[in-house]
Amino acid sequence: MSETLEKIVVVGLGAMGLGMARSLRRAGLPVVGVDLRAERREALGDPVHASAQEAVEGADLLILVVVNAAQVESLLFGSDGCVEGLAPGAIVMVSSTVPPSYARDLGRRLAERELLYLDAPISGGEKRAEEGSITIMASGPEAAFARARPALEAMAGHLFRFGEEAGKGSSMKLINQVLAGVNLCTAAEAMALAQRLGLDLQQVYEVITTSAANSWMFENRMPYVISGQSEPRSTVEIFVKDLGIVSDAARELRFPAALSATALQQFLAAAGLGLGERDDSTVARVYATLAGVKLPGME
Repeated sequence: MSETLEKIVVVGLGAMGLGMARSLRRAGLPVVGVDLRAERREALGDPVHASAQEAVEGADLLILVVVNAAQVESLLFGSDGCVEGLAPGAIVMVSSTVPPSYARDLGRRLAERELLYLDAPISGGEKRAEEGSITIMASGPEAAFARARPALEAMAGHLFRFGEEAGKGSSMKLINQVLAGVNLCTAAEAMALAQRLGLDLQQVYEVITTSAANSWMFENRMPYVISGQSEPRSTVEIFVKDLGIVSDAARELRFPAALSATALQQFLAAAGLGLGERDDSTVARVYATLAGVKLPGME
């Protein structure tokens, strides 16, 4: 294989994947996008495909930015899977949040096919993906890092490497999601309580974002609570999945993850209220519903 990246395929042009693909193109790298949704393909512009199987021929870097391990598995090894279309030495970079045990197994299976694997979850949100400044927390072979570095640097403001062992990147992402999920639930609880106390929510936001209690999740998500917006940037179901993975991993390790478990129940409650595909900030409506108050956007 040549020393330059000849073809990068990004599968999953959602809130993060679209921005990542655009960042790669701004850096002058050759990118092909893949998404089932026509509107997402149009947002990136040619060359795009609806099928990964059609897109991967000649690719030396395949980046998967899909929802979960089941989608990764289907895309690579399912009936319409694309792994057979990758030449030996190509890199598979999985940026989805998956169980560390799955990442380890996937790394083994890809190595058997002479493919390089980057276990490379991401964080930072839609805006930073568009800016090319996300955080990438990755593990994998040195050869994969060296070859993919131009792409990694085009997408990331912060690139962290956790050695060669598959699963370490995914383990780090779980730690991130513990803090993100619990912080978001805490912020949601605080805003619902503020509503119950009759405080002005915009003023609450201004106080907290200039005080010691501020967090990235509070500052980023609470404007949606205040405005009543529920169009998803990242959905409730994402945290149902991610905190579910945390819960499973903690149980296997016999680790008491009590706050993560509590946050998971709140996201499950939000999904049970029909909010699963709404913005994850709508978890605040669980607290409001239980307290008998209405937040903006609630009927």
